[in-house]
Amino acid sequence: MTEKANPESSRFEVLANLPFAENRPTMETAQTLRDELLFQRATQTYLWAMPLINTLGMKYGSEKVFGEGYNVLPIWKKRLDAKTLVTTPNSDVIYAMSYVDLGKDGPLVFEAPPMLQGILLDAWQRPIPVDGGKFFGDVGLPGPDAGKGGKFLLLPPGYTGEVPEGYFVYRSATNNVFVFLRSFYQDPNNLTPAVERVEQAKIYPLNGKADAKPMKFPDASGVPANMLPVSDGSVFDQLKLLVDSEGSDLASPDGLGMLASIGIIKGQPFNPDEHTRQILDWAAKTAYKMSRVIGFQSTVNGRSFRVYPDRNWLNPLADGTPENPSGPFDLGWRRKAGGYLDLDTRIWFFTDYYSFSPGMISQIPGTGAKYMIGFTDSEGTPLSGDSNYSIDLPPNIPAALFWSVTLYEAENASGLPNGRPLPSLGLKDNPVQNADGSTTLYLGPKAPEGKEANWLPSVPGRGYFAILRLYGPTEAAIDKSWKPGDIEKMK
Repeated sequence: MTEKANPESSRFEVLANLPFAENRPTMETAQTLRDELLFQRATQTYLWAMPLINTLGMKYGSEKVFGEGYNVLPIWKKRLDAKTLVTTPNSDVIYAMSYVDLGKDGPLVFEAPPMLQGILLDAWQRPIPVDGGKFFGDVGLPGPDAGKGGKFLLLPPGYTGEVPEGYFVYRSATNNVFVFLRSFYQDPNNLTPAVERVEQAKIYPLNGKADAKPMKFPDASGVPANMLPVSDGSVFDQLKLLVDSEGSDLASPDGLGMLASIGIIKGQPFNPDEHTRQILDWAAKTAYKMSRVIGFQSTVNGRSFRVYPDRNWLNPLADGTPENPSGPFDLGWRRKAGGYLDLDTRIWFFTDYYSFSPGMISQIPGTGAKYMIGFTDSEGTPLSGDSNYSIDLPPNIPAALFWSVTLYEAENASGLPNGRPLPSLGLKDNPVQNADGSTTLYLGPKAPEGKEANWLPSVPGRGYFAILRLYGPTEAAIDKSWKPGDIEKMK
């Protein structure tokens, strides 16, 4: 019996058997293979650059709506809802995000008020190392100020100038820096104190405080803004601007060579003709879809992401320990053993998520956060907006600050627009507990009768996934003695 032909294998077979004449490629073969080479190189460049593309999507999406400059700090003053398209945001804290360019403005000072939790990240979203060697990226509660606030000095690559006293000094590997801040509220009906805390922040040039632009804090809540990674050929124009801004500081010679192979070189024009532009567009669309394939896998490069062996909750750092919270990786997703970049794990992360720091993954009880991602039900079937599910959370949920479950679009990882003001449900929403102290949440297009307080709506016809967050995880979360139930499909 003959095997059924695989269309993809047939396409590869066609490429492999393109004709040569007199031991040389024909004109048609040469053109076909040149186009294929450009497509493959552009596709792989996109996947390699996923952290940059994630950063640029947020930067340009934000600046288009809220304005640009070191003095512009959008704040989601009524929490972040589904109108903001950005990968897996947390709707249960107050967010503020800004994008600065040290190449344009020189060293910048960030004055942080007390009790913030923030991260300063370079263009690759690597936490920026702090002088002294003990801290990377974190600001506020998990940072060198320990939540007391202070002055944080951001220095550009290769800075050799004088460093004044009185600053926490962050030396960035890129000119472009992502400023990501969180502020916690106690009462969801009174967000003002948390917002006002962020509005005390200041960003200004080190040598020009007197002439600094006044801070602007636009309210980003409820304002449509697309801050997702770009998934078409225009992404290469964004990368060209970044290369011009960064030059050799952006990547290794090999990385810059990948960009150069598709025409992106610092200081040189990038004006693809119509034929080339079409191939680049196809490549970006294909690469984005590839990233979404990788992003739904539970095992990547031979490592299972399962948090518990008998549950389907995932986290790429599931094997982290208090002594080694980042597991096998350094802060740039390189394997500690071998020193190589775990490319697919980095793609997995940046197609659905953003930001990463020691403070976020800390396994000191009461600090950091535990994240558990649920793509499937207990049988391994992807979550469907047409089905009804339940999640059993045992008593004494181990979160000193709060816990929540949030739903996200399968298509692009933004908040699920389910008709609610926010796509999340958690401790501060006061769900009803069961008699034994456990909590059962319900996901589906319609609430079970009498369970409305514990129900998160899904959207019929739309796939989605869920993230369970434990903020300030206590010992039972860290040692995994507390274990949430899987997402169970209801009969």
